[in-house]
Order: sequence, then structure tokens, then C-alpha cells
Amino acid sequence: MRIIRNERDIVDGLKALAMADPRLEPVIAVAGEVPLRLAAPDFAGLASIIVSQQVSKASAEAIFARLSNLVDPLDANAILDCSEETFREAGLSRPKQRTLLAVAEAVRCGELHFGRLCECAAEDAMGEMTRVKGIGPWTAEIYLLFCAGHPDIFPAGDLALQEAVRVAYGLDARPGDRELRAIAEQWSPWRGVAARLLWAYYAVLKGGRDVIPV
Repeated sequence: MRIIRNERDIVDGLKALAMADPRLEPVIAVAGEVPLRLAAPDFAGLASIIVSQQVSKASAEAIFARLSNLVDPLDANAILDCSEETFREAGLSRPKQRTLLAVAEAVRCGELHFGRLCECAAEDAMGEMTRVKGIGPWTAEIYLLFCAGHPDIFPAGDLALQEAVRVAYGLDARPGDRELRAIAEQWSPWRGVAARLLWAYYAVLKGGRDVIPV
């Protein structure tokens, strides 16, 4: 498995995608630079994604900044030692507090291992992550894309990706999760680059607004 680690990987992926699906050629032309957007594959990286769930990017960044200042280093042991007052001061909701604690406990018990997630097959990595209470498919997919660097992950439930494909393919309606996963199969083993491309394309459609969820 080729881990996505730098801009060269993105360029190679885009070339392969254009050959596999010529309909992506105009998407690549419109999208312009496709950002790598890669964070460290560790507890803090996953915590940032958990914080970003169902809030605006600005709110997520503010909450995560407060949490990082209050809990330093931001790792599993430190989270397990946190008081409820610290979580409240950071601005974390109760569900997100519970998820962070569940992740921290899974790390401490060896049920979740960040190094292993970078090395194992995507299906196995998804299974290991979603066994932790509070981590759903979207959170796992975003972590594996933007922290672990998996090349063939595609978050088909993401509304921006669905709308980008609708426009790019000239579809009458936005494809749902199952339909989009079927479409994305032709982009394997570069679905992770396809996702980045489509987010960049959608950002152009939205007037340059950053729509990548991390």
C-alpha cells in the first residue's frame, strides 16, 4: 500500500485518475491545486476530527485550540486524567467528551493503535476504528485520509463530495452514499486523491470557500 505523504503522491494520483476516468479531466482543470492537508497520525489528529463533527470549521478550530492549551500534551493519558471542568472550559459537548474518553481508553488498552492504522488494509483500519464507541464511518474515513494517509478511502456520505460528483457528471440528482461508492470504485486505488480533488473542485464551485472538513 502506497501511503499518501506528499504533493508528489497527489500528482501521481491525479494522473492515474484522469486515465481511469476521462470525465475527471475537466474537474482537474477547474479544481487547480489539490491540497495534501495531512496531519500527524496520532491521538491529537483524531481528537481534532472528533471536535470538528457537526460544527463549523471556525468553531472547531476555536474549541480544539482551547483543548490543546488546556491539555498539553494532548494524548490518551492526559485525556483520561481530565476533569469535567476542563472539558467544559474547552467547550466540548458531552457526546464528544465521551468519544474522546472512549478513544483514550481504547488506546491505553491497545485496542486502538495509531501505527497499526497506518499500515493495515483500509477495511481492517475502518473496523478497528469503528469498534470504538463514538467513532462512526465518517470520522474513521476522515482520519484515515488526512492523518494515516490511506490512498483508497472515500467518504461517500459527505454532502460536498456528493454535490461535486452531481455537477461534474451532470447528474439530475445528488448521488447517495451507496450510489457514490459504486461510482468511486473506478477510482481505486486512488480514491483518497479523488476525494481531495472533488473537495477542491467543489470549493471552486462555492467561490473558493474551503470545504475540506479538517
